[in-house]
Amino acid sequence: MIKAVPLCYQEERILDVKKMLFEKIKEIETVNYIYVIDKEKKLLGVFSIKEIFRKPEGTKVKEIMDRRIIKVRPRTDQEKVAILALKNNLKSIPVVDKEDKFLGVVPSDIILDILHSENVEDFLKAAGIHSPFKKLLNGSPLFLVKVRIPWLILGLLGGIFAAQIIGFFETPLMSYFILAAFIPLILYTASAVGAQTETLFIRSLVLDSRLEVKKYLLREIKASFLMALILGGLLFLISIFWFSSSYYIGIILGISLFLTILMAILIGIFIPWSLQKFKKDPAVGTGPFATIIRDILSLVIYFSVAYFLLKFF
Repeated sequence: MIKAVPLCYQEERILDVKKMLFEKIKEIETVNYIYVIDKEKKLLGVFSIKEIFRKPEGTKVKEIMDRRIIKVRPRTDQEKVAILALKNNLKSIPVVDKEDKFLGVVPSDIILDILHSENVEDFLKAAGIHSPFKKLLNGSPLFLVKVRIPWLILGLLGGIFAAQIIGFFETPLMSYFILAAFIPLILYTASAVGAQTETLFIRSLVLDSRLEVKKYLLREIKASFLMALILGGLLFLISIFWFSSSYYIGIILGISLFLTILMAILIGIFIPWSLQKFKKDPAVGTGPFATIIRDILSLVIYFSVAYFLLKFF
């Protein structure tokens, strides 16, 4: 936040504002907007610097100022500040206290810096790295291992657990080896769908703090049902005609993919939502944590469907 910005009162004329700008131009750090305050420094309105060149010099400030002010508090999350600026096409955002007293503004260069740093931070969290980017650039090999190894260990344990699941279904796999060939496809589809869902949901949470999760979830369930139906149906047809599989293998694959996609979308919404409820960054849930859960549940669904349906064929 910077404090050296142009301020004026609503009863002043444009001529007075021009004089003020010429007198204080060396002290002012940004002149995108002029902020209107009262004697107690309460923020009343704002207008663009362009307005003082468009209107007659005798025009009063209260006639041209915009009273619909986009503003933030000192403790507003910096990412929300940047998103507000983008949504409302603003070059700077005013900061006020709980009594609406003007404190300063977050200028455009800071907003751009916030967007960049938050983007890098979310990208790193999605990869399971929870440390400031600048520290990573200059960190020692031991520090890099320290910030990267926890999720990798969790992934290792998850992989061992997944191997146990595959071992449990060893009998149907040996009898129908074609089922093993489709394991990567099931896991990839679940991961891709889950990543899409998480990304869209987290961005929605950031952009709209009053997001109706139930309404959003209902919409996603409808979309996921259609996607699952299309992809499951395609896999059923492809497995029969392209891979010359038996029709029951196609049914197993189609149903498994259908259920896996539904699961991936629910996980993609539930994990970020739960993290936000516990005041944690939702981006944490887009990384290895969600991937491990999706992979394990995908295998459980796939082999459970196969184990159950093969009894009827």
